[in-house]
Amino acid sequence: MRFLVLLLFSTLCLFNSHLKASNGGHQISVKLKNYAEAQLFLGYHYGDKQYLQDTVEKDDKGFFVFEGDEPLPPGVYLVVMAPDNKYFQLLITNEEQKFKVFADAENPTKGIRFENAPDNELFYEYLAFLEEKKPMADQLAAEIEAAESEEEKKAIQEKRSRIDEEVREFQERLMQRSPASLTAAIIKANLPADMQEFEGTEEDIQWKRWRYTQDHYFDNLDLGDPRMLRTPFLFQRVDYFVHKLQIQHPDSIAKAIDYVLDRMKPAEETFKFYLIHFLNEYARSNIVGMDAVYVHLVNNYYAKGLAPWTEEEQLKKILENAKALEPLLIGKIAPNIRLEKRDGSPIELHDIESEYTILYFWRYDCGHCKKSTPDIKAFYEKYKDKGVKIVAVCAKFTDEIPDCWKYIDENGIGDWLHTIDTYHRSRFMTIYNIKSTPQIYILDRNKEILSKRIGAEQLEEVMDRIIEMREKEKED
Repeated sequence: MRFLVLLLFSTLCLFNSHLKASNGGHQISVKLKNYAEAQLFLGYHYGDKQYLQDTVEKDDKGFFVFEGDEPLPPGVYLVVMAPDNKYFQLLITNEEQKFKVFADAENPTKGIRFENAPDNELFYEYLAFLEEKKPMADQLAAEIEAAESEEEKKAIQEKRSRIDEEVREFQERLMQRSPASLTAAIIKANLPADMQEFEGTEEDIQWKRWRYTQDHYFDNLDLGDPRMLRTPFLFQRVDYFVHKLQIQHPDSIAKAIDYVLDRMKPAEETFKFYLIHFLNEYARSNIVGMDAVYVHLVNNYYAKGLAPWTEEEQLKKILENAKALEPLLIGKIAPNIRLEKRDGSPIELHDIESEYTILYFWRYDCGHCKKSTPDIKAFYEKYKDKGVKIVAVCAKFTDEIPDCWKYIDENGIGDWLHTIDTYHRSRFMTIYNIKSTPQIYILDRNKEILSKRIGAEQLEEVMDRIIEMREKEKED
């Protein structure tokens, strides 16, 4: 195994004020046999990455001593060895902030020894047991693959099951022996939830198992335990719950994130990390409609004072951004805007009669708009007899307006409904949060937003899905 990332994450604070260790601070002394390098590194897991905590040199007693006036946040840490970044793990807990480690750099986990670190001793006792059982399990797995008869395969599977039972019994004994240890919490967190037996058709059983897994996914993992933040598995578990176990619809995702964050509230730093993580993820998302998750997080956490770490100016921008996005979410009625046609006559978006309206904001000097023009032109020829109208809004003003009409004439797209707003009286650029062009919205007869911010080349595929879905709704 290798320590893949060794970066100083300077923007992450160590939220240590609530932690207490005997005599304060931390002191982890490491003596490594067969290690000739001048420096040793201490890293830690954080989210889906690893970061550097400290770098030290050997003292005159032959120890590499990681120490500081503040206790370290609990979790799984990494002692990283130069030059190839091989590492072995240490557990840091509120109780174990000052201890000694003795290991051989050529094989650190074999024969590793601790002073004043019972949780670490327990952890390596568990790892040694797994290391003993793994070759046996691997050998039996290979024999199962090579088995020539079902009877032979069954006999080998029984042997494999016995090893699994031994591991499970060892885990249970260890957790009972030291229930408050970080080792026990790690073991429990990685145990699968007990699955019930369900009846019904195969499809019914699959659905019930999926729902049960959703409801019990975190039965063994305490999201409110602050020690879990700095482990190699928490991020993957949370990510799987949100992105794999849920229907990927904004409402379902928002509900799942709320569930996770609610359970994390007792662990303040964990709550902070994941709220920021999900806010950033959905602020950057290019998936249509997922801005609704961003708006949900802002309205339900940032706007309600649940992100007190956010600087005032930054909070103001976050709230303003969500306020601008909210009226434009899928399912909302598109804001009405008053525009002008080529002859100067006014027209309002909501007055346009059409089964479907493609609202298209563009500029004649926009490179992406120029690439979109042929796609939208071909789309319109195919769908204009299916109740589709294109309302194109040239995002130019005053003396630049004539070039809008020139571009329209030169590109043979005059049969669309072209509009302008010479003096930007409608404020459509602000109302529709247009920071770049082109921008495309698909609206239904009632001007409800069905889709948005898609590429011109996607129009046909998306429109087909919408029409198909609407036809099914009529049949039902």
